[in-house]
Amino acid sequence: MVEEVPHVRTPAGLVPDGEGWFVLNAREALWREGDFGAYTRFEGDARFPQIGINIGVLEPGQAACMYHGEDNQEDFLVLSGECLLLIEGEERRLRAWDFVHCPAWTEHVFVGAGDGPCAILAVGGRSSRDVVYPEAEVARKHGAGVVKTTRDGKEAYAAFRQDVDVPYREGWLP
Repeated sequence: MVEEVPHVRTPAGLVPDGEGWFVLNAREALWREGDFGAYTRFEGDARFPQIGINIGVLEPGQAACMYHGEDNQEDFLVLSGECLLLIEGEERRLRAWDFVHCPAWTEHVFVGAGDGPCAILAVGGRSSRDVVYPEAEVARKHGAGVVKTTRDGKEAYAAFRQDVDVPYREGWLP
């Protein structure tokens, strides 16, 4: 029998306290914020071993991360607002309820667009940690690209500040 995990209250929101099943409202969860928007992962110290899931919120012009490809499938659903999908060297405008499937090694990143926040649900495999941050002009022009291809995340994100824990802000989610 799998036990229910209690939540721990932090100044920034609730986190599950261990491994097991739980129910957690996204507005009550711990959020993190930094140069690449705000997000919640629904995880505490115990990380989900097989699948990562999060909701990210981007302001117009704000990238979700650095342009990259990885050795895992990822899927995305735009929940609200608008964004640009930079994918395989191209730009695509997305709006609420657009779904994006990225097989392993698909180069991609999202950038907020429109006139307000954009919320995106992201789900991805965790079977590997292999990632590449390729040189890509389409990403550099949006502040989401490296100058020189690297597989080192510390190198790719060296110019950016660390994310900090924050409570949910009204208006991030629809």
